[in-house]
Amino acid sequence: MRVARKFVKIVRFLQRPPVLDAALVTVISIPALIGLISMIVQGETRTALGAAHYLLGALLLLMRRRRPLLTAALVTALDVAGFATHLVQVNNLPSVIAYYSVGRHTSGRTTMAGALAGFVVYAAALEYFWPGRGNWLGALLFMTAAVGVGVIVRLRAELAERTRQEVADAAVRAERRRIARELHDVVAHHITVINALVGGARATLPPGQQVTRDALESAEQTARQAMTEMRRLLDVLRADGNEGPDAATGVGADRLPELVKEARSAGLPTGLTVTGEPVRLPAAVDHAVYRIVQEALTNTRKHAEGATASVRLAYEPGAVEVEVVDDGLPKSGGTPGFGLGGMAERVALCGGRLSTGPRPEGGFRVHARIPLETT
Repeated sequence: MRVARKFVKIVRFLQRPPVLDAALVTVISIPALIGLISMIVQGETRTALGAAHYLLGALLLLMRRRRPLLTAALVTALDVAGFATHLVQVNNLPSVIAYYSVGRHTSGRTTMAGALAGFVVYAAALEYFWPGRGNWLGALLFMTAAVGVGVIVRLRAELAERTRQEVADAAVRAERRRIARELHDVVAHHITVINALVGGARATLPPGQQVTRDALESAEQTARQAMTEMRRLLDVLRADGNEGPDAATGVGADRLPELVKEARSAGLPTGLTVTGEPVRLPAAVDHAVYRIVQEALTNTRKHAEGATASVRLAYEPGAVEVEVVDDGLPKSGGTPGFGLGGMAERVALCGGRLSTGPRPEGGFRVHARIPLETT
């Protein structure tokens, strides 16, 4: 076990960026260092200077992550000095790595400016010190390849990180929904049972038990308040990030005309009928009504061809009904989503019932009946 822990620590240490850069510089410097010593021993001064030029460029790569543009500028200046003294004729490996780092560790205009400046300097220097060899094309290919590979690696890393973040966010949302279901199935159910038992006990009290009656009535009212707060908490837990922080209360039945108008603008002929005397709905119920209609109309647009839709909202004593029907033909090859499941969860959390399915005469029907609390 200790050996495994030590191995993990060693691996993590070797994966640190400064350690990786030091290892890279060491690996690419060893051949040049051996060559430098060999040339000094043989008295090849000019070749030894070329090896020293390469080593100096390699050492500059130690700061390529923290200061990619500065590293590229220093390496470029070193190469220009090498062109001027005829120590080197082409870009060497440190130059490639330096401009790769520009593409890898900078972005946007910074990358473009660094690559363009490098191309101009290299093309001008090569043409001035080594004229007549099509140097601008070589500089262009060098810069495009080095910076381009760095940009591709950076974009792939960003995409992988974004994917990991989306997976993590999806896991958080799934856990929030699971917690909401657990709260509803366990806590809300027992509170409802307690409320019913307290109400039954209060109703069966004989006359003259006013103190007990008041206590039971207070307990019943407290249970109803607890249920209201529980439903608000469940709405918060189930609210996705795309809906915003006020998702549980930001929309309601009073915005159904706007929703129907939006559906018409999107190409779905839709009608709205409201029956009964409108009353102020609890926040959770109000929000659920809107989301049910919204999701049903969205499904009709996505999964039905040539459909017309109608929305019916009915206020009844102690309940509210919402129904969305369409007469379209189902599209082939559609991908099932989570809309109907979300509707069922919303209705269940409000203590209602949801029924969905194809209509015998064609089309699809979504119907929900949600009871309203009375005091």
